[in-house]
Amino acid sequence: MFASRRIGNLIRMAGASRQKHTLPELPYKYSALEPVISREIMALHHSKHHATYVANLNVAEEKLAAAQAKGDIDTVINLAPALRFNGGGHINHSIFWQNLSANGGKPSDQLTKAINQDFGSVENMKNQLAASSVGVQGSGWGWLGYNKQMKKLQIATCSNQDPLQATTGLVPLFGVDVWEHAYYLQYKNVRADYVKAIFDVANWTDISARYEKALK
Repeated sequence: MFASRRIGNLIRMAGASRQKHTLPELPYKYSALEPVISREIMALHHSKHHATYVANLNVAEEKLAAAQAKGDIDTVINLAPALRFNGGGHINHSIFWQNLSANGGKPSDQLTKAINQDFGSVENMKNQLAASSVGVQGSGWGWLGYNKQMKKLQIATCSNQDPLQATTGLVPLFGVDVWEHAYYLQYKNVRADYVKAIFDVANWTDISARYEKALK
């Protein structure tokens, strides 16, 4: 019920927004994350996969606006999967690019304290996030999120392109994309190696900033 309500809110927001979505520019070159993530993967992932989500989201929102204007409830309902998938893909990837950096540093003192409190140590958190991400069946995402009601960090997974906050209520801090297009050209079918390596390019400055914003 919670997820359905959240997705319903996402559809209403899509209907209210008539401004076209655009593909965000990366804050680094496609080759910046090598050798962890190759230039070829980054170029395809950003300029093809994410761009497709953006294009399809714009089309779905145009159809939604037209259906709402005509009072065509059946079409509005039928557009929900496209809005959820492409909207989620756009939301998730927009976070993902910012979550990565060749010079990611380490968690802020405030985030480190929270991680130690909720997971015992930063290393334990990484191990739990890695295990959850590797364990996603099929395609999806592993997330470190913040539960504002419980005031604690939590790890969660989402199938396909389901957005974390709309699906679970958790504020997304750090996402691990475990769709095959994110790693297969380089890591083949060994998802675990990719997930382990991605922590080497985690942008803890960005992740820490998201945590501090979520506290407000």
